[in-house]
Parts: sequence; structure tokens; C-alpha cells
Amino acid sequence: MKEKREIYRFLHVTPRRIFEQLDQYVVGQRHAKEALAVAAYNHLKRIEYLKFGGETTIRKSNILMIGPSGSGKTYLARTLAKILDVPFAYNDATAFTEAGYYGEDVEVAIGRLLFATNQNVDAAENGIVFIDEIDKIARRGGGQRTGAGSRDIGGEGVQQALLKLLEGEKLFVPMNVTAHWNKYDYVEVDISNVLFICAGAFSDLDDSSDSKPIGFFGEENGRDRETTNDDLVKYGFLPEILGRLPVRVRLDPLGANELVSILTEPREAMIPEYQRLCALDQIQLDFTREALLEIAGAAMRQRLGARALRAILEKVMHPILFSGPERAGERVTVEAEHVQRALA
Repeated sequence: MKEKREIYRFLHVTPRRIFEQLDQYVVGQRHAKEALAVAAYNHLKRIEYLKFGGETTIRKSNILMIGPSGSGKTYLARTLAKILDVPFAYNDATAFTEAGYYGEDVEVAIGRLLFATNQNVDAAENGIVFIDEIDKIARRGGGQRTGAGSRDIGGEGVQQALLKLLEGEKLFVPMNVTAHWNKYDYVEVDISNVLFICAGAFSDLDDSSDSKPIGFFGEENGRDRETTNDDLVKYGFLPEILGRLPVRVRLDPLGANELVSILTEPREAMIPEYQRLCALDQIQLDFTREALLEIAGAAMRQRLGARALRAILEKVMHPILFSGPERAGERVTVEAEHVQRALA
């Protein structure tokens, strides 16, 4: 009991507190934030449990996030690492290849984590590794059609290599991620406490799966779907790798009102950022609600979600920023027609 009291005394965070802090940065996606908060809290408990001499009986729960482009997958993972104050490493699964082929070996993912800690092995062993575009390494069956044989060096081969990462213990990791083929600069890292978060759009998963809408409005809008193991196996993933990603988080597409909230409400919102930028030229900048909705609508038409907002804002703000030093003392209000004209 003393051991448990020590652990809970050390952990100042709770799943609710983690959720509330994520809520300050990320708009919407309530279910995803709750699931990440619970997984992160359990991750911290597991680390502290082992520090206090507990047996290795608590297995880590790696996470698979499924959601369209621009729904906040990368931002959620990066913000979570910031809240937990642990090292974070971003990786793109499309760069990985099977061992022995030109490209990145999967060990580079831990090498980036080590680089983020300035080669501090102890810190890296408790970090978060984010692997984006995981859907791009789905197993492909085109070998017989194309005459390429049965090798799938960017698909199934990478999945096989990731198995040792997702549930590994000790790994030899390259210290120089820019020259990872140099076999002499390696260090041993215990990755049993590293939390892996994998993410992908899985854009055609619903078209090929038998999953049914769930939830109160599931039958009408189809936004909440239960993604089963069978769906992901049909998509091209090995059952073994799915077993090492037990926490499944599904993110919804962002609507117009949510995109407007992203522009104005979070701590790192874009509109206040541009207002501060204009304030340096002594310009008071305002946006009407209609202008914000026009920007959100343009982002939805591009089907890029929140990722499109900054590019759209740059186009809208270009005339104002260009003449900014000459308009000191003015109050500038961006209307819907200004947005339409800028995007025409």
C-alpha cells in the first residue's frame, strides 16, 4: 500500500486534468481526447510503478488514431507530449523500408527520440514516438500482377519490422539519424516504456469495411463508426501489429463551426496571432463572423481540415500585411467579401 501511495503522490495529473489541458489547445474530438488522457495517465502510472520496484505486469497500451487529414491527429499527440513534459519524436511511416533496402530502418524512430533528448538515453526511454501515415504501409497484393514478386518492402516488410518496436525491450539505436547506415554509432535503448502513437487517414477504410455506424446519430450521419480488427486486416494490416495497438481512437471530420473555433479559441489560435502581428504595426484587426465562416467553408472545400486554414489566412491577410506599415493607427475589419475576393 505504501508503494501505491508513493506513486499516486508523485502523479499530480489525472485523466480529467490531462483532458482539460488538451481541451485548451484542441477543439472538438472529445472522445479522442478522453481516450488519449486515459492512455497517457496509465503510461505515467506504469513508469512510476516500475521505478518503485513493481513487477512488469502492466503492459503498455499503444494507440492507433484514425481520422481524416486535418482533424488534429499530429497536433493531439504533440500537445499530449508537451502536457506530460516527455520527449516527442515525429516519424513518417512512408520513409520506412524493410531492413536491407534503401530508406530508413524503423530503429530511426527511436533515434529521433534520442536526438530530441540531446542523446539522453534515460529521458528517451520514457518518451512518445509518433508514427504518421501508418495507413500507407498496408500490405499490398500487387506483386503477382506487376511481376515484382512477393516482396513488399514498404508495406508488410515494414509492419514486420515495427513489431519489435511496438513491444520491444532493448534495441540498438543509431545515434546519428542523418547517417543511420553507419553501423558504428549505435547505443542500446530500453524501449519497453516508450509510448507509440500511430496515426493515419485510412481514407477508403469505410468503403471497404463492413463496420456499422454506432452512436445516437450514427445511422444518420455515419461519423461514429466502430473500426474492428477485421476491417483493418482487410485493409492490409497484420493481426500481430494490431494486437500491439490496443487503444483505437477515431477522429471526426471537422465542421464549419469547429474550424471557426480553431481560428479563434485555442491557446495557439491563428486569428489572435495575426492580430498581434498587426498590432506591431499599430493596426487593430477584426474579423466578422461571416468572414470566419467563409474561411472555414474554403477549408472544407479543399478537404484538408484545419491544415488548410493557415494557407487561406495568408492569402486573405496578404494585402493588409503588405500595406501594414503605411496604415498605422487604422482599424481594419475583414468582411466575407474580402475573403471571397482573396480566394477568387
